Amino acid sequence: MIKNRLSFIVLMSIIISSCTDGYIDDIDYVAPDSDNEAPEITVNFPSEGTQIRVVEDVTDINIDLEVIDDIEIERVSLVMDGSEIASFNDFPDYRRFLSVYNFEGLTNGQHLLEVTATDMSGKSATESITFEKTEPYQPIYDNEVFYLPFDGDYVELIQLLSPDIAGAPAFADGIVSKAYAGNTDSYLKFPTEGLKSNSFSAVFWYKVNADPDRAGLLVMGPPDETNPSAMNNRTSGFRLFRENAGGMQRIKLNIGTGTGESWFDGGAAADIDPSTGEWSHIAFTIGPDQATVYIDGEVVSQNGFPGIDWTGCDLLSVGSGAPRFAGWGHLSTSGLIDELRIFDSVLSQEEIKGIISTESN
Repeated sequence: MIKNRLSFIVLMSIIISSCTDGYIDDIDYVAPDSDNEAPEITVNFPSEGTQIRVVEDVTDINIDLEVIDDIEIERVSLVMDGSEIASFNDFPDYRRFLSVYNFEGLTNGQHLLEVTATDMSGKSATESITFEKTEPYQPIYDNEVFYLPFDGDYVELIQLLSPDIAGAPAFADGIVSKAYAGNTDSYLKFPTEGLKSNSFSAVFWYKVNADPDRAGLLVMGPPDETNPSAMNNRTSGFRLFRENAGGMQRIKLNIGTGTGESWFDGGAAADIDPSTGEWSHIAFTIGPDQATVYIDGEVVSQNGFPGIDWTGCDLLSVGSGAPRFAGWGHLSTSGLIDELRIFDSVLSQEEIKGIISTESN
């Protein structure tokens, strides 16, 4: 009993001693007059230069932010385009504030978000973010169903599709603003809903890099269950690709008809000289009974065929033959691609030349 009483007395003495200065842990204690730093603000979203793309003219956004102070936060204010939209002064963790604030009614155009944080000593900091809600894209050509401008992101603008991204593609200067810059084992994968029709056209700009000496450009093909690691099932869909032809790069198109396949190889007429470093405009059309390949608005291959079969074509690859056309080594291009458009119609030569004229001026 005496031993237990002595232990109790020692324990109480420790507790009383630790509380005499008004705090328990002298490592965590910070005197109020030692507040030397203004709060630190991090805005995770939107970030500087963010472009918000939605199909609506007015939308909501979630403003994601963090504020940290060395002593204690007193107030955090959010201001959008000069008007305060929210303020906070109750902080369960008085040194760290996390918030995802839903702002309603964001309209088209440029916006300025200002986050100001003030601590208990009156020190304050402000973080300013300029971002944009872009106007919804309206197709500018008849029967346009897919538009990928590559202007700093990989979002398709008509359906607002974000692709699965393989590898690490990049951006470079393009025909119009930015362009897709290919990289080893890099490409984009889109779903194909709304893209498969008996009449089909695709157009884009391409700057050839001949290393590697062959590559896929645009592929909508079926799976290959017998060769899952090197797919090459050509019974349906299409495969647009390039490969070496005596130092030139030859553009070729293969189309699956269900019962077989049709080839559109224009020979030397479909060659691009990679040494020039110039942009070329590539287009191809697929109709119920004929397909045509164009380079810079001129026909390089054209022939009749029984029409395309779309069985199993649930994936569009941009910038590579992978994963559905990999068996012959037509993998990622290292060239540049810009202004990719797909149509559910057969474009005429005049329409293709009109697109070239509009985008090159």
